[in-house]
Amino acid sequence: MDTPEPPHAEQPDPATLLATGRRVVQREATALTALGEALGETLGPSLGPSLGGAFVEAARLILAERGRVIVSGMGKSGHIARKVAATLASTGTPAHFVHPAEASHGDLGMMTRGDVALLLSNSGETPELADMIAYTRRFGIPLIGVAGRAGSTLLTRADVALLLPTVEEACGTGVVPTTSTTMTLALGDALAVALMEHRRFTPEMFRDYHPGGRLGARLARVADLMHTGQALPLVTEDTAMGEALVQMSAKGFGVVGVTDPEGRLTGIVTDGDLRRHLDGLLECTAAEVMTRAPRTISPQALAEEAVAQMNARKITCLFAVAPGGDGRPEGMIHIHDCLRAGVV
Repeated sequence: MDTPEPPHAEQPDPATLLATGRRVVQREATALTALGEALGETLGPSLGPSLGGAFVEAARLILAERGRVIVSGMGKSGHIARKVAATLASTGTPAHFVHPAEASHGDLGMMTRGDVALLLSNSGETPELADMIAYTRRFGIPLIGVAGRAGSTLLTRADVALLLPTVEEACGTGVVPTTSTTMTLALGDALAVALMEHRRFTPEMFRDYHPGGRLGARLARVADLMHTGQALPLVTEDTAMGEALVQMSAKGFGVVGVTDPEGRLTGIVTDGDLRRHLDGLLECTAAEVMTRAPRTISPQALAEEAVAQMNARKITCLFAVAPGGDGRPEGMIHIHDCLRAGVV
């Protein structure tokens, strides 16, 4: 049997394509506006709770349980469910996606008491979700339903029912999930961020879940990139400059840190310091050549902050010293370390 080909014009009209694109975006924007207004209604009508009230109940339900949020949906709702699960998991709310068809063939075992089920279905009548709904009812697992039809099986059997506003799909025929999936995605994001802010989820915690890629690089800390221990170029204040030069060359940073008898960083010798003391350099000690009170950075500072400081002062490295500590250098970060990590 031949696969049918969709009809198409030989030369599509640019104006028509753009008009369709604008219409879709405007309809989806209108749908999101309606969703936002519905979330603002915390006191529901006599027929049932408002979306805003149900949203609060859903957040409280998730916070009250100690397990994971099991997110599921079929078809386009399944794609949205995967994204919602990923967003929840990366912002401090443990979650994972379970495919409803696979759930009926053993994956229901991924859902246990203490978990919360978050099921997505525009119609609220998706057959593949039936076993998951029944399983949550049988074992007392809290169920949050998201659908676009009041009185649907999913919403009537859920502990918390999130009813999406009634808006037309952007396709014009009403059969292609467009505005409905956009609203569902936005509602999932809203729930994830509300939970994140309640948990006081910090950028540092966010970075722990995103160590890779550009985002991980932006959130890298100085401590993640700095050189430590024997790699640090350090000499004492009474070290002869001949020995200090050997240390500078051996460690390869082009600088050497100078410490007092207690190991506190008191200065730094750079190429500029060497040029300023060329006359009789080898007869000097490190303390006589060094620049005192060098610029340092906290090991817990973001690497982006280190890059900003280095750029502003036209330097290539910074010693890391813990604020409020004993002044001992804990490491050194070089601009090349930041470049390799993708921070810059």
